[in-house]
Amino acid sequence: MLKLRQVKIALINQKEGALKAKIAQKLHLKEKEILDWQIKKEAIDARDKNNILLVYEVVVNVANEEKVKLSSDVIKWEEETYKLPEHGSQALTNNIVIVGAGPAGLFAAYILTEAGFKPIIIERGKKVEERVKDVETFWQRRMLNPESNVQFGEGGAGTFSDGKLNTLIKDKRHLGQKVLDIFVACGAPEEISYKHNPHIGTDNLRQVVKNMREEIKNKGGKFLYETKLTNLFFKGDKITSIEVNHQEIIPVEALILAIGHSARDTFQLLKTKNITMENKPFAVGIRIMHPQELINQNQYGKYAPMLPPASYKLTFTTKNNRGVYSFCMCPGGYVVNASSELNRLVINGMSNYNRDSQVANSAIVVTVKPTDYGTDTLAGLKWQEQLEALAYQAGGGKIPLQLWGDFVQNKASTNFGKIKPQLKGDYVLTNIRTYLPTFISEALLEAMPNFAQKIKGFADPDALIAIIESRTSSPVRIIRDENYEANIKGIYPAGEGAGYAGGIITSAIDGIKVAEAIIKKYQA
Repeated sequence: MLKLRQVKIALINQKEGALKAKIAQKLHLKEKEILDWQIKKEAIDARDKNNILLVYEVVVNVANEEKVKLSSDVIKWEEETYKLPEHGSQALTNNIVIVGAGPAGLFAAYILTEAGFKPIIIERGKKVEERVKDVETFWQRRMLNPESNVQFGEGGAGTFSDGKLNTLIKDKRHLGQKVLDIFVACGAPEEISYKHNPHIGTDNLRQVVKNMREEIKNKGGKFLYETKLTNLFFKGDKITSIEVNHQEIIPVEALILAIGHSARDTFQLLKTKNITMENKPFAVGIRIMHPQELINQNQYGKYAPMLPPASYKLTFTTKNNRGVYSFCMCPGGYVVNASSELNRLVINGMSNYNRDSQVANSAIVVTVKPTDYGTDTLAGLKWQEQLEALAYQAGGGKIPLQLWGDFVQNKASTNFGKIKPQLKGDYVLTNIRTYLPTFISEALLEAMPNFAQKIKGFADPDALIAIIESRTSSPVRIIRDENYEANIKGIYPAGEGAGYAGGIITSAIDGIKVAEAIIKKYQA
C-alpha cells in the first residue's frame, strides 16, 4: 500500500468523489485504478481565508503500485500497530492495585487485562452513571459530595470536559493510536482516529468510560468504588499492602498511583509516608467567554458557516518574562463549577460533542512557580487552596463573573452586555480582580491587547470572565526512576496527578507505559 501526504481539497470544491479524484491526480493514475483508501489524518488549513483547504493524509491500495512514482508525499506504507511487551520472569505473588479510575488508571487497567493480569481498580468516587447524578445535583442545588463530583469519580476530571484528544508528544511506538483505537472500540466516534484536534464530548465520554469499565471487567479486572486509599504499608523499601476507607487491608505487589491532580489528601498521605515528591510549576487564571460566532469569523472568515465551531491557541510573554496562554479551549461549551472541596471553588470548561452552546470559552492562565508560593513540597497545593477559598468567598459558593471592561476598570459588574453566559452552576456578578493575586491581574491586563491583535474582538469590554482556573495541572510531581517506580519499590506513579501528563491522551499514554513496566517485570 501507499501513504499520501498533503492531499489538499479546496473547501468550496468539497463534494462526493472529490477526495478520490484528488488521490488519483496525485498518483497520476486513473480513478478506476484506486482500489480503496482510508483517511489517516484530516486537518483544516485556514491561513488563506479566501481559499480554505481540507488537508488529508491517506493510505491507498492501487491496482498497479509499480507504476506510481514515489516522492516525499508518496511513500510505501505498511500497517504499524501497537504491540504488547513480552512478559517478565518474576512471579506475581500478590495484587496489582490501581488507585484512580481516570484516564491513566483506566488505560493502565485496560492494557494489563489485555496482557492477562487481573488488576483491582479502587476509586474514591462513584461509577460514572451515579457520579453524573451527583454532579447535576451540585450544579442545580449546590449540594457538593466531596467524593463524587467533577474531579472525583470514574473517568476522572476529563469526563466533564470537552474530551479533547490532543498531544504534542512524539509517538514512535503508536501509543497514542492505541489510545484512540481503544476509545473507538468503546463507543467513541470513529472520526477521532483521524481528525486534527479530535474531541469526544462530555456527553459521549460518559458512555465510553462505562464501556471501558465493562471491557476491563470482562477480562478479569475488578472495580471497587467509594474506596479511598487511606494508608500504605512497607517492608523495607518495598510496598506490601494498603489500607482503604480506614478499615480494609489489601495485599499489594504493585501499586499504580493514578490519583489525579485534585487528590490533595492523598498527596498529604504520601508525604507522611516519605514518598519522594517535588513541587512543580503550573498555571492559574480565569476563564473567558465570547460568542462562538466571533471566534468562527476570526478563524475562518466568510466560510465559517461551512465549518465546525472553531478553536484557538494564544500565547504571550510579559515584560517580566511570565507566560500567559490559553488552555483547554472549549468551542460551543460551558464554564462549569468544578469544585471538589467544601468552601472552595474552582472552575473548568466543557463541551458536548456537538459544541452547540453558541458561546466559546477558554482558560487564560498565567504561569506560576515555586518562588510565587514557597518551596515546600506541597506549597503549590496549599496556594491553590487559598485561591479557591477566595473564589468561594467572591461568589458565596457561586461562580464569580465579571465583564472584561469592568475588570480593566477594577469595578464590580452589575449587568451583562452582549454575551449571555453559558454555565453549569449558579453565578454572581462581582469584581473578580479583588480576589486575584496582583501579578496575575497585571499579566492578564498586559496580555489581552496582544490577544486582541490576533483575534479581533477578543478584548471586547462585554467579554465575560470567571474565576478561578487553578487546576491546570498538578502542582506536585511524584519522583519515579527509569523503571517507573517511586523510591518505595512496587509503587508506580502515573498520569497527570503524578506530574507526568497534561490531558486525556498524555495521561492515558502514561498509564500504558506504567502498565508496560509491570508486564515486563512479571509473569501473567
